[in-house]
Amino acid sequence: MERRRLVRVPASSANLGPGFDAFAAALALHTEIEVVETGRFAVVTDLAIAKDRRNLAVRGFERLHPPDAFEFRIRSDIPLSGGLGTSAAAYVGGLLAADHLFELDADILALATELEGHPDNVAAALLGGFVICEPGPPTQATRFDAPTGLEAIIVVPDEPVRTKEARAALPAAVPMADAVANIAHASLLVLGLARGDWDLVSRGLADRLHQPHRAHLFPRSADLVARARDLGALGATISGAGPTVLVWCHYEQTGAVLDALRRETAGWATVHRAPFEPHGADVREL
Repeated sequence: MERRRLVRVPASSANLGPGFDAFAAALALHTEIEVVETGRFAVVTDLAIAKDRRNLAVRGFERLHPPDAFEFRIRSDIPLSGGLGTSAAAYVGGLLAADHLFELDADILALATELEGHPDNVAAALLGGFVICEPGPPTQATRFDAPTGLEAIIVVPDEPVRTKEARAALPAAVPMADAVANIAHASLLVLGLARGDWDLVSRGLADRLHQPHRAHLFPRSADLVARARDLGALGATISGAGPTVLVWCHYEQTGAVLDALRRETAGWATVHRAPFEPHGADVREL
């Protein structure tokens, strides 16, 4: 009988304003990776991704077990470019499939961080909810739930930005005043999320470490972040390395903000409701 596993992994948004490489949240868009022991290697997908051993889900699987006898069937509703954790979801999915098939009890967070290069997206994909990551070794992630009533909208521009280019835009050192400002805002954001205090969440979304340095790569996204409160939202952040914008809303504002964003971005971006996802990666035996 063919052994198989179905792994469902959420999208994620990292940095969350002041939390560069440390904060992330899972979003209710998902990648599904079905791994079937067929006796031969294959990748079956309609997505514009690698269909050989360069495939990231295969690379995740291969970190724990040779993929030669397995077929990988991949579906996803996560936009492929834009900073929504597609690579993290793929690595986590491949790792979890191998871990469950062979009962390895591996440290998935550490292995996924090693493959991805940073822990924030993989921690949110694995655990769900909001995560705060401490750089390793060992990599550690602390998870907590979003407050009731907090909702998210994503704005996905048609033109992508290369993550490598976004990384290269960052300075090697930052002024002490900017570091202090980010510590203050990151603290306000976490306190606001823990209390469900919308004013603190709104104030806590400000950043001086990464978004200003990357704004020239996605000027329309940066402008949207700057004007998000004027459109009725609590605020907005660049998702990961961009150019996707994560717009933060109280549930009573979401409908009106959604309409305003669709008007503002007509012709250059798509707008989706993407609730914060409390559930992390899930594995099922089929």
